Amino acid sequence: MFVARFPASLPYMPPELADFLAALERTFMDGSLVKLTLVPRTPNAEPTLRRLVIRPVALRAGPRLAMIFHHATRDETHNLPLDAARQEIANRLTREFGRAYLFTTAQVLELERSDSGEFHLRRRPPEHATPADWRHDRVRHYLLDPRVPWLAALGVTHPDGRVRESRAAKFRQIQKFTEILSHQLTGLPIPRGEPVRLVDMGCGKGYLTFAAWDWLHRSGWKTRVRGIEARQDLVDSANRIARQLGCEGLEFETGTIASAALPEVEVLVALHACDTATDDALARGVQAGVAVILAAPCCHKELRPQLRAGPPLDPLLRHGILRERQAELVTDALRAALLEWAGYATQVFEFVSPEHTAKNLMIAARRRVPAGPAEGRAGKVRALAAAFGLRTQRLASLLGFPLVEACAGTAKPREPDRA
Repeated sequence: MFVARFPASLPYMPPELADFLAALERTFMDGSLVKLTLVPRTPNAEPTLRRLVIRPVALRAGPRLAMIFHHATRDETHNLPLDAARQEIANRLTREFGRAYLFTTAQVLELERSDSGEFHLRRRPPEHATPADWRHDRVRHYLLDPRVPWLAALGVTHPDGRVRESRAAKFRQIQKFTEILSHQLTGLPIPRGEPVRLVDMGCGKGYLTFAAWDWLHRSGWKTRVRGIEARQDLVDSANRIARQLGCEGLEFETGTIASAALPEVEVLVALHACDTATDDALARGVQAGVAVILAAPCCHKELRPQLRAGPPLDPLLRHGILRERQAELVTDALRAALLEWAGYATQVFEFVSPEHTAKNLMIAARRRVPAGPAEGRAGKVRALAAAFGLRTQRLASLLGFPLVEACAGTAKPREPDRA
């Protein structure tokens, strides 16, 4: 007989929750567990969290429960022993999660927590005839097939689709970018018969440019994708690969963020443009009225000399490494606020794991009808700037937004320039 043990962090274990956890332990041990899905309450402390999916896996260290946290733009996985997983599940079911579904080969158990904190347990017939596949190295499903020839041509994979060990981090970055792009283009008001025009500023060797073209092409969109790069040798190489593989609608050209023409562009991408080059790209996107902007900033030198925190927070800026990190946070927060002022719904989130690169933030902005008066949004930008003693910033200057109110007048977002 399996009995759910009492998690020490919970002052009281409701019987319905105890029965649910006992069933989880029993099915984990006898091999009939398929999966467990937890759905968060609305609102909750983690607004980006969509669901938690738990499945059994067999690792070298022994059997574990893989806890996969599905966020809006990323997934996080933690492999825990049964005892630790059970306590984590119990704690979360008394906080941010309101419903849980335990799928087994014998039945489905549904646990629901009411607004008053009471648990209700229901049973219904099974939906799965076979238990979970415990193999940790089972075949993964990617948005981009690893066997596409351009990945091999760029040196990311072997010709048979196996990812080269030295390029594994780059492959994960490509897949993550594709996932983010697919999320951001969901609901974009572009008829399927019309082309999606995307420009990748400072595209380098073109990894993500090819990825954007491939995903759009395979998803049924008409595509016109351009990669802009200052280094002629990289442009020539990328164009040669595109021609050899018959990538219709994909081209690379020599240019800079400042010089590239942006006629009729829906999506602008600028990843790891150094320091104020990110601001140049964001401003070009806003001024062109693009529907979606994706930027991953790199280097944040401009604001460091200006930063002031005031007496209570002086220790934040006393040491060089802390000043550097504070400059990164303030710069990207100010960029997001300026994009909101300019009429974009903006998100800032982790692009790839920090174990691969410290420059791992993504700014995603979608054009929308601005909510509330421009003066209110402008006030929030200036309040943020004033809190850190900022008087100038590249993106603000490019958008015609004075950060100091005494010189501001009535700043308004510039009209999109399609020329």
